[in-house]
Amino acid sequence: MALLTPGGSDGAVMRVLPALDLLPHRVRVLPMDAGALLSGTEPEIVLVDATSDLMAARSTLRTIDTMGSWGAVLGVFAEAGLTVVDDQWPLHDVLLTTAGPGEIEARLRLVRRRAGAAAAAEVRTGPIRVADVVVDESSWTVRAGGRPLDLTFKEFELLKYLVQHPGRVVSREQLLQEVWGMDYYGGTRTVDVHVRRLRAKLGPERESLIGTIRNVGYRFAGARTTD
Repeated sequence: MALLTPGGSDGAVMRVLPALDLLPHRVRVLPMDAGALLSGTEPEIVLVDATSDLMAARSTLRTIDTMGSWGAVLGVFAEAGLTVVDDQWPLHDVLLTTAGPGEIEARLRLVRRRAGAAAAAEVRTGPIRVADVVVDESSWTVRAGGRPLDLTFKEFELLKYLVQHPGRVVSREQLLQEVWGMDYYGGTRTVDVHVRRLRAKLGPERESLIGTIRNVGYRFAGARTTD
């Protein structure tokens, strides 16, 4: 679980949501910066502190939403702050700073279950299509515009991961962990080299599908469908 709060200082959990400190959850406190979620282990639940700066909290939530969804995203509000919450706040649920341990645990359990059900509903059998790129894991093939691509194993794994998360920003560190594995000792330059090769093989008309997010990582454009 990650808590995004201005400053990201120690003691933030007790200040923002005191009862959470009584529950057996591991909480990583981060500054109010959506990009901070891309470092370290990906959190199952994200809490955004909306108790002191509502505008900053809403902006952060919108950025998280455009980067791609985490398991569940909740806002933590003082009671007076709830009056501004509308459909411009991309949230799965809200928590009041005064919520007790029982209420917090119940809400976290419910949003985790809903997020899990939504993820299961997105599981696809058969080939994955994004734009005119089709990745078929069962036959280990990739076609772009109907043309088969000759990819190495790592190029295939990298492209598969990207098309499985279209529209989501993924850091170089995440890609190293997910594609190369925890035991890989090379640097993030490896990711850049493989992305460059993938773009070349996709061709000039599709190389822009893999967008570079400066100082962060990459994002695969397009909406995911199935054949």
